[in-house]
Amino acid sequence: MQEGTDTAENKTQKEETKSGMTILWILVALLIIGSVFIYRGTARDVPPPPPEENETLTLQEAVGQMLMIGFRGREAGDAVETVLRDIKPGGVVLFDYDLPSKGEETRNIESPEQVRSLTEQLQRMSSTPLFIAVDAEGGYVNRLKKKYGFPVVVPSAQKLGAGASSETRRIAEELAGELRDAGINWNFAPVVDVNIDPTSPAIGNIERSFSDDPEVVAAHAGAFIDGLHAQNIIPAIKHFPGHGSASGDTHLGVTDVTDTYDRDKELEPYRLLIKNGYTDPVMTAHIVNRNLEQDGLPGTLSYAIITELLRNELGFDGVVISDDMQMGAIVEAYGLAEAAVKTIQAGVDIILLANQIGTYDLAHVYEVRDAVMDAVRDGDVSEEQIYTSANRILELKKRYQVLE
Repeated sequence: MQEGTDTAENKTQKEETKSGMTILWILVALLIIGSVFIYRGTARDVPPPPPEENETLTLQEAVGQMLMIGFRGREAGDAVETVLRDIKPGGVVLFDYDLPSKGEETRNIESPEQVRSLTEQLQRMSSTPLFIAVDAEGGYVNRLKKKYGFPVVVPSAQKLGAGASSETRRIAEELAGELRDAGINWNFAPVVDVNIDPTSPAIGNIERSFSDDPEVVAAHAGAFIDGLHAQNIIPAIKHFPGHGSASGDTHLGVTDVTDTYDRDKELEPYRLLIKNGYTDPVMTAHIVNRNLEQDGLPGTLSYAIITELLRNELGFDGVVISDDMQMGAIVEAYGLAEAAVKTIQAGVDIILLANQIGTYDLAHVYEVRDAVMDAVRDGDVSEEQIYTSANRILELKKRYQVLE
């Protein structure tokens, strides 16, 4: 009788243990499922680790991808080849006129055949395929001029904005075909500055804005972008957060728009385009706006403007490229090395060193590369931020088949 009682008690204990283990496993499963949902909800806020695409890049090579450079010559000579080998920059920018020498030195554009030969040469010299960029907005700002044998004539943005957006798209696609045939894969266009001040020397006065109506600006910019996309050319909308009210020219010196900037109007083209799915590059402006940046930093150097406003408030997570860092608005107030580090701290991915303003010197590229490397070593810029930018850059190259 006692033996039977013991057996029943043992059976009961085993069933209780089994039941307890079942409950424990259910709790573990719920914790795992809960952690998955928590991760999904916060993943965007967690800085990503160095991506797989960058596992073969050293830190110095990743910094190199964050640089875009300008140079002299209708062929890539020894000096350019040395920079491509040493720096491994992400890209180059081409010009038709050399400003530092007032045209005495040759730049990069003479004819369609010569440009095609140059771009092929550059790609052969580079260990990682290059962005090859140009300013081809239309009107006064177009490096591929008819006098060099480029047949597509692009009216100014102001003239395009007065017509139908379908015509803007058609012309942009013709232009994009011309760029593609020349081996150029990135057009620093369209301008989405709103024409707040028609006399603005860098924008309104030379017809670079589509309209004083931000919705018209967004419509024509979107059409221009569609035309570029049709030929697999990368666009870049510019100049964030808005240059259309500036009474000065940032090419020449510091320009303050604090009292003239219209936040609602000037941000609206960016809001509309990003809302409609724009993920291609944004180019910054060097303007000072103390209503957006209380310390008075130029937009390109401002965390408040690039990260808090563009990335966080407007929700943009694509490549941000600086305007030329050798322009007067930057070099008058900051050393080039200091400005480059501040630009990365602000959230910019690509630093543009066009070698087109002031003194021409390819050594500036080394100066900036070394300054960024020193900033990482000193803890002023994190490795994660460098690799995050490099990842954005490589993703853009893959999306446009620059990098297979």
